[in-house]
Amino acid sequence: MSSPSETVARIFQQAFALHRAGRLAEAEILYRRVLALDPRHADSLNYLGVAAAQSGRAEAAVELIARAVKLKPDAADYHDNLGLALAALGRFDEAAERHRKALRLNPNHANAHSHYGNTLIRRGRNDDAAAQYRAALRIDPNHVEAHNNLGVVLTAAERPDEAAIHFRTALRLQPAYLDAYANLGGALRNLGQVEEADAVFETGLRLAPASPALRYNLAGIRLLAGRFETGWPLYEARHALPGAPPPRFTAPPWRGEALAGRTLLLYAEQGAGDTILACRYISRFAPGTRLLLEVPAALRCLLSRVGPVDQVLTRGDPLPPFDCHCPLMSLPLAFGTTVDSIPGETPYLDADPDAVAVWRQRLAALPGRRVGLAWAGNPDYADDRRRSIPPELLAPLGIIKGVSFVSLQKQDAVSSAGQTALPPVPLADWSGEFDDFADTAALIAALDLVIGVDTAVLHLAGALGRPAWLLNRFDPHFLWLQARDDSPWYPTLRQFRQTAPGDWPAVIARVAAALTDPQTWRAQAALC
Repeated sequence: MSSPSETVARIFQQAFALHRAGRLAEAEILYRRVLALDPRHADSLNYLGVAAAQSGRAEAAVELIARAVKLKPDAADYHDNLGLALAALGRFDEAAERHRKALRLNPNHANAHSHYGNTLIRRGRNDDAAAQYRAALRIDPNHVEAHNNLGVVLTAAERPDEAAIHFRTALRLQPAYLDAYANLGGALRNLGQVEEADAVFETGLRLAPASPALRYNLAGIRLLAGRFETGWPLYEARHALPGAPPPRFTAPPWRGEALAGRTLLLYAEQGAGDTILACRYISRFAPGTRLLLEVPAALRCLLSRVGPVDQVLTRGDPLPPFDCHCPLMSLPLAFGTTVDSIPGETPYLDADPDAVAVWRQRLAALPGRRVGLAWAGNPDYADDRRRSIPPELLAPLGIIKGVSFVSLQKQDAVSSAGQTALPPVPLADWSGEFDDFADTAALIAALDLVIGVDTAVLHLAGALGRPAWLLNRFDPHFLWLQARDDSPWYPTLRQFRQTAPGDWPAVIARVAAALTDPQTWRAQAALC
């Protein structure tokens, strides 16, 4: 007959084997059986907590692993696991302290280094996180998570070539690691290797066909390449991404079927630029369809001039009854848009003519051509660091004769690329008078040209049918397509693209040369 200690050991080993096989519910039953026989069995408490965390029960995990820590305060694994459970609850400072404690107990604990790196990322300390991942890899060169997460940090540091090496290593070590497929594809896209990125996302989707992240990332690649037929359906995966807002409506979504006099709610779900772009589709609806349009407050006045809309609402207003709904950026799919069928007629927005006349009078005091300038976007946008231009790089524009620059930059926008500095360019600046995009539209309509990075200002200029020059990053948003210096979305828009990642000086040099070329202005006049 087995002794009590032998029975406990045997049941624990059975539980642990089930745990490693992913059979969490069965493992938990056996861990609890061990604890019924020996309430101070620390390993069972620890692994029961780990199983709870893996099942999404982080609070229970914290309670169980904390009990294990009290029984074995010198067990580095326990502290590391407790840190993971605390991080799952968003308690990152406490999690970091637990990982540090694990490392004090065992400096060669590769997992603790990697997990500590994860908490440092959440606190914005990417360089320190990278040091922890590298420490984990010195201890264990085959640490899959450390390779992947070091790649993430390198991608954020604009080092996608190095990041791709670590993502490939992670996939070599663990070919079913879905996050690494998404991350490698993104790094390859940043490097301009669009076909290779497409192949990586495709491979990942063969392993997990329903993965929202992989479907969404592949959508961006397909749309960038102009493969709209497959890109727009994949783009719907954005609604299933982690952190996506829950469904707001009980009415069914509209997929493009005949509306037969029903009421359709169209609503903005993304940034102002995407909203402005998608509003072109409103004119495509058949007469007799009742349309409601819900937009942010800053766009309501401008888009109240769009027809045929029965009612424009500000987000948060009570909604009247409607039969079905559609987010604005799903309209390209609903209308079966291809590159050749983009509704490219402009202008499809207009500005208040009285306000435009006032701006023309005010601008008359500026000599030469009047050119609007916007060099930075919302710093909260994930790619703002790559799309915004450090303002000091605009200096070559300041010596151009025959041009007066007018700021179209929001005064309260603090870009991650340029912080609070203004460009060393003489600027007329009335942006403090703007209350919303209708005010911006009136000024743009009175200008000769708008120059700027990929923000709503450029979309607005294009929608108004005004000449616009887009200063575009090496890895552009998919709407601007691949290897083009024009745009089928906006016939009056011209692109000046980086030919290498981060090379804004070359872009500014080309813009400066174009501004001093008389043929430029003849071409701009022909566009309008």
